[in-house]
Amino acid sequence: MSRAVTDESRVDGEETPIAKRILIGEPLTSEKLDEQLLPKKMALPIFASDALSSVAYAPQELLMILLIGGTALLTLSPWVAVAVVVLLVVVVLSYRQLIKAYPSGGGDYEVASKNLGEVPGVVVAAALLVDYVLTVAVSVASGVDNIISALPELNPFRVEIAVGFVILIVIVNLRGVREASSVFAIPTYLFIGSVGVMIVVGLGRTLLGAAPVASSAQYAVQAESLTQAALILLVLRAFSSGCSALTGVEAVSNGVPAFRMPKIRNAQTTLTMMGGIAIILFVGLTALALISGVHYAENPCNLIGFDCANNPQPSLMAQVAAATFGMGSIPFFIIQAATACVLLLAANTAFNGFPLLGSVLARDGYAPKALNTRGDRLVYSNGMIILGIVAIGVLVVYQANLTTLIQLYIIGVFVSFSLGQIGMVKHWRRVLSGLKDLPPEAAKQQSAAYERRSAISGLWINSVGAGMTVLVLVIVTITKFTHGAWLVFIAIPILAVLMIGVNRYYRDVEHEIQMDDSVHFGSSGDVAIVLVNRLQKPVMKALDYALAAKHDKTLAVHVAITEEDAAKLQKEWEEHDMPVPLVIIESPYRTYTSPVTSFIKSYRAKHGSSVVTVYLPQFIVGHWWESILHNRRSRRLAQQLMLVHGVSITLVPWLLDSSELIYGRRSRPLPGQQRRGQPVAEVPAHRGSKKTSAGSAS
Repeated sequence: MSRAVTDESRVDGEETPIAKRILIGEPLTSEKLDEQLLPKKMALPIFASDALSSVAYAPQELLMILLIGGTALLTLSPWVAVAVVVLLVVVVLSYRQLIKAYPSGGGDYEVASKNLGEVPGVVVAAALLVDYVLTVAVSVASGVDNIISALPELNPFRVEIAVGFVILIVIVNLRGVREASSVFAIPTYLFIGSVGVMIVVGLGRTLLGAAPVASSAQYAVQAESLTQAALILLVLRAFSSGCSALTGVEAVSNGVPAFRMPKIRNAQTTLTMMGGIAIILFVGLTALALISGVHYAENPCNLIGFDCANNPQPSLMAQVAAATFGMGSIPFFIIQAATACVLLLAANTAFNGFPLLGSVLARDGYAPKALNTRGDRLVYSNGMIILGIVAIGVLVVYQANLTTLIQLYIIGVFVSFSLGQIGMVKHWRRVLSGLKDLPPEAAKQQSAAYERRSAISGLWINSVGAGMTVLVLVIVTITKFTHGAWLVFIAIPILAVLMIGVNRYYRDVEHEIQMDDSVHFGSSGDVAIVLVNRLQKPVMKALDYALAAKHDKTLAVHVAITEEDAAKLQKEWEEHDMPVPLVIIESPYRTYTSPVTSFIKSYRAKHGSSVVTVYLPQFIVGHWWESILHNRRSRRLAQQLMLVHGVSITLVPWLLDSSELIYGRRSRPLPGQQRRGQPVAEVPAHRGSKKTSAGSAS
């Protein structure tokens, strides 16, 4: 089989629309895919922005839950924060093992599928997809929250601002991974640097005896009375909210294919850097919030003395920045801007993870094949668009309210954490079992000893990770279920069932169409049918195409709705001495499809199993409203005739003058007239168009 190769990047007629070029840029060839791979310094802002940005709201959510029981409970916050940090260390170490064992980009889904079976794998995939949607919603809502903390007058436009940012992030990501990393690198590193400076300055002031004081430190808190059991649940709920700092850790394992070589080492290094920076920022912010006396309430009206009716409650980050540098100072606005940007851009982690996971699911047959198709800029654009639409829907439904959205969060990610770590435990046990079965000579090799040590350390790390993540999943489920997380527990099974259904459908179709020895080729005869309504140029073009194809027999068929129309067409046919016989079919019920179908079936019954090709003229138009006025009958006929055995459909285009709006040229006279010796008539100029001779192809 030969393949034509051309140096032209885009064939005439396939130019990208100008609006699309402006938004996402010129298309890239497949050969440039390697150039889109990321070095570590660019991969960090792409894959770590979610985990890093979560430190902007994880301490806030942790302290907010504890404050429900009164300011006295804030003394427990350091211990809760330590538990979150320990968990984060364990999860980072666990995912370093996962990256090494499964670097193909499937992450927890691939681990669970290969080690635990189909259903756990699909559940993990569904949980991750749900969590990616919530990552976008929570990150954007938190970013908008920080913007409003600096500019309270924007509060009435919270939802509109959130939706606008999602659309902007979608457009940036559609431009490609490399361009997205360039856009996101500056805000991410600015956030790390500015918050790091704030922590150093705040702790330095504390050591010098001039500790920062938050604006909310003056407000007393109207606490709820708690029983001992309720107190324990409140502490566990604070821990589960603080665990939102772990979101995004899995994104690196899902994005290993996007790294430059050596992919595994670069991905592991990026994951370690991300974990270290997240821990430093999380601990520093929590410490500064406690030192400055930040009181952030779930219900702002519980802050005694705070005007909750007229003022939005400033975020923890805003209060700490104002206490450290002063409200309205340049550093304050820098930190707020950097925090808002990195929170908004944290959604970018999902816009990398969701499409990559979607492509893996599509490859395995659990999602529509369109999710495995790269767009003009070599990214999985269909997945990005779907994620953006669903996230916008969630933001609109929940009015971009961070406190409400956070209750739905992290359930999905800890479902995937837990099943992924359990799968890794089974993976390492299988590896060790395989090493035991090696022949004595092979078992003594240095490589076998290294692999054994690696498997044992991996087994210990992932066993601890599995135990801790399962425990946290139970805690998160208990503490968040009645606060809205029940919706996630409904969404994940529904999505998993749908994915299994898609897989079964693809499997059945594949079985149905696979090649086997029972397939026989025995059609005899080849007839062309050109459907004719009136004798016009589009019909002439269809006839010309049918004759040029040299079928065994060519017929023109007219469905007679009225006797007058049939008689008029018969007369014109004879006057123009048409070279194809005209068959007129009566249609007493004024339908088209049924008479044509009956004619084809009766023809095949009489002349054998002929291959029937039906030629249908179709107008090509330039305005959307013209589609409503044309082609409706031909579309219906084509859809119905494709259901008839032995029939294929050929649509013959006729370009109307308006088609130059999309094709850059006008419709032309009938092709083949000169070849057949027919007289060539000039086409009158229309709306300034030039006259064209009939020899040109339309």
